[in-house]
Amino acid sequence: MPLKILYGIWILLQWTIGYNLGVPFVLFLVWAVIRKVRPAAKNTEQYDYAIIVTAYEQTGSLHAVVDSLLQLSYTNYIIYIVADKCDVSGLKFNDPRVVVLRPPETLASNTRSHFYAIRNFIRPHDVLTIIDSDNLADPAYLNELNRYFDAGFSAVQGIRMAKNLDTTFACLDASRDIYYHFYDGDVLFNIGSSATLAGSGMAFKTSLYRECLEHLDITGAGFDKVLQMEIVSRGYRIAFNERAIVYDEKTTKSDQLVKQRARWINTWFRYFKFGFTLVGAGIKKFDLNRFLFGVILLRPPLFIFLILSMFFMAISIWVSKLALILWLAGFACFIGGFIIAIVHAHPDKRIVRSLLSIPVFVFYQVLLLMRSRNANKLSVATNHFSDKTINELKK
Repeated sequence: MPLKILYGIWILLQWTIGYNLGVPFVLFLVWAVIRKVRPAAKNTEQYDYAIIVTAYEQTGSLHAVVDSLLQLSYTNYIIYIVADKCDVSGLKFNDPRVVVLRPPETLASNTRSHFYAIRNFIRPHDVLTIIDSDNLADPAYLNELNRYFDAGFSAVQGIRMAKNLDTTFACLDASRDIYYHFYDGDVLFNIGSSATLAGSGMAFKTSLYRECLEHLDITGAGFDKVLQMEIVSRGYRIAFNERAIVYDEKTTKSDQLVKQRARWINTWFRYFKFGFTLVGAGIKKFDLNRFLFGVILLRPPLFIFLILSMFFMAISIWVSKLALILWLAGFACFIGGFIIAIVHAHPDKRIVRSLLSIPVFVFYQVLLLMRSRNANKLSVATNHFSDKTINELKK
C-alpha cells in the first residue's frame, strides 16, 4: 500500500477520534449564546400518567420507590409495578393507585415489561413515565414533566441525581452522569437538538411510545438507544428538564460497576450505527435535530475515546509536532469542558474529591471493555445496596 494512503488513513483515524475532545466545548459555546428560557407552567392540561416501575428478580427497593411516588404533588396517575420473575407475596399496598403485575412467564426485557403494563392499564393514559426499581422521585416530578408536554413536546427526559454518594465509585459514577446530563441533555436540547435518553426518569405520550416500539422485540440492554432513534428519526425532539428529578442509585462496588457498564458498552457497539443514519437524514432534510443527535450517537464511550486519544497523542510526539499541538489543544478543550459541566452542577464536595480517583475508575472501565462482548449474558438486574428514603435525601 502506498505510503501516502497509509498516511491518509492515519490522519483520518486521528480526526475520527480527536473531534470528540472538542465537540462538547464547541457545543457549550453555542449553548452559552443561544440557550432558551425553560417553558413556563401553563397548567392547561392535567395529563393522565401511567408510572411504570420495572423490577427483575429483586423487590427490596420497591416499597421505597412506591412511597416516593405516592408523595408526588400531582394527583392524576396510576403506578404499575411489573414484577418480572419476582416473589410478590410481600408487595402489598393499601392504595388504589398502585397496581402490582406479575407476568406468568419470565419477560427478561425492559420493553416487554413496559408493554405488559400497557396491556394491563386500568384506563387509557395520556402519558407514561418509566422509573427504575431503585429510583426515588422528587415530589414535583410530574408537574415538571407537564411543563414540556404543555409546550408541545411528546418526549421528555428528566435528570437522574445520585441518591447515594457513600463510596468513591458512587461519586465517580455521579460525576460521569453530571457530564452527560449537561452536554447530552441541557446543551444538546437547548441548541435545537434532542436530549439523549437515560433509561429512566423519562416520559412519553403513550401513543408515541407504542408507535416507536410496539412492533419491536428488544432484548438485552439498550432499549433507550432504540427508542431515541425511533423518536428522533420521526422528526420529534426529546426535551430535557433538569427539574424533573429522580434519584438514582449509583454503583458502589467494582464488580457491580463491571457488570453494569459492560452491558452499557455492549449497547454502544450494537447501536452506534444509528448515528450514521441520523447524520445522513439530517444532511438530506437540512434538519439540525437529526444531524446533531446523530453526531452524538457516533461518539464512543468516554473512556474509550480518551484512551485512544492519549495513544495517538503519544505517537505524535515522534511523528508530528503539529499533530501533538492539536492533540494538546483537544485535551485542553475536553478538560475545560469537563470542569464547566462539574461547576455548572454545583456538586457535592465528595464528588469533587473523588475525581482524584479517575485513573482507578478508568482501569475498571478497561476491564469491563474486555467483558462487553458477553455483556448480555450477565444478569439483567443490577444489585442494589442503598435503601434511602426520599425524606433522607431532603436532609
